[in-house]
Amino acid sequence: MKRSNLHSRSPLKRRTLLRGSGVAMGLPFLSAMRPSFADNDGGEESGRAKRFVAMTVGLGLLPENLVPEGEGTSYQPSRYLKALQDLREKVTVVSGSSHPGVNGGHRAEASILTATPMGSSGAVNNTISIDQYLAKHKGHKTRFPSLVCSTGGSTSPCYTESGAMIPPITSASQLFAELFVNSSPAEREKQADRVRQGRSIMDIVAEDAKSLQRDLGSGDRDRLDAYFTSVRQLEQRMQQSQKWAEMPKPSVDASAPVDIRNPNDLIARMKTMCDVVSLALQTDSTRYVTLHLPGSGGVVPVDGVEEGYHSLSHHGRDETKLEQLALVEEAMIGQWGEFLRGLGQHGNSHGNLLDDTTVFLTSNLGNSSNHDNRNMPVLIAGGGFKHGGHLAFDRKNNYPLPNFYVSLLQQHGMEVDQFATSTGTMTGLGITG
Repeated sequence: MKRSNLHSRSPLKRRTLLRGSGVAMGLPFLSAMRPSFADNDGGEESGRAKRFVAMTVGLGLLPENLVPEGEGTSYQPSRYLKALQDLREKVTVVSGSSHPGVNGGHRAEASILTATPMGSSGAVNNTISIDQYLAKHKGHKTRFPSLVCSTGGSTSPCYTESGAMIPPITSASQLFAELFVNSSPAEREKQADRVRQGRSIMDIVAEDAKSLQRDLGSGDRDRLDAYFTSVRQLEQRMQQSQKWAEMPKPSVDASAPVDIRNPNDLIARMKTMCDVVSLALQTDSTRYVTLHLPGSGGVVPVDGVEEGYHSLSHHGRDETKLEQLALVEEAMIGQWGEFLRGLGQHGNSHGNLLDDTTVFLTSNLGNSSNHDNRNMPVLIAGGGFKHGGHLAFDRKNNYPLPNFYVSLLQQHGMEVDQFATSTGTMTGLGITG
């Protein structure tokens, strides 16, 4: 295709209309409405690709060591936050927030990213998690619409639109291979051929359905039009799948990680996964990642820790347990800070990866010792937000955390004003630019 003169064309205006004999027809957003050859990391209208990483902790974080004294930007750092002071202007600490109506202790782990109440017993249908909502609408721009990872176990807080849990990848070496180890050319051609066969089936179905249109009433025609729309959307997704199946994976200047064999070494497993996730973001292999940190029963190999992690989380205010638990959680927050710094070191023409990536850390448990789901621990970093230091909401009458999810969706350019039990966007968390 000839492209030599494309750079000289002026982009179409967003509100361009087609006019003729008294008729004005509005156009949908077209690629011609973007500046040609813009350095936009994947075609975002704003010129910047937005990313989201959620890290979820199965056993909570001690509030007395996380929540700082004072409000706003003049807060006094808590024990855990002292390790993040070089990132202070990039991080917001939220206290006094939770998901309205969510309870059930550990059961609420399924609600972390959906905000859907699971209750304390019985079967409950879940809804789509915020990461998968983003991936559904924006994930087609990258090879992997989303990545669902964990440092261990078989569960994740990620759910599909039908409420099915997405099992996580728990091996850093497997994740690395999925991202960066190429299949043979023959295998890539097989994958592409499977996609092409699927597309040809969709072509046949679309033709058969279209032939019915002339015999249908207006209501059925509307429903058929909606069907055509869904067919076109599926074809577009298949085209994307074919493109990625035919393309080699990106090359990175990094060796495949060695999996940490000790299932209780939560911090080392977290670091290994974070290193691979960082590479995935750097290569724009995906823009939506969840990393779950479940609570193991064994002793986390951190100096000064002698009891099992799960036992420590049920501390009952025992001073010895509280101190050991603090050492584990301090190391966890420290590793989270290292992940943020790594993103901040990778720049592009607009800033750096941390500026474009919202990194969210939370847990379903505000108090793991008594399984309280109120006052969830919340840290929000990067992503182009105007970080407000410490957003201190009412710890007795919690602020709805789903409001943050609405702010996140709007920051990603989505015209959404509701997610689960939200009441608006998050107070105090503005958007830069």
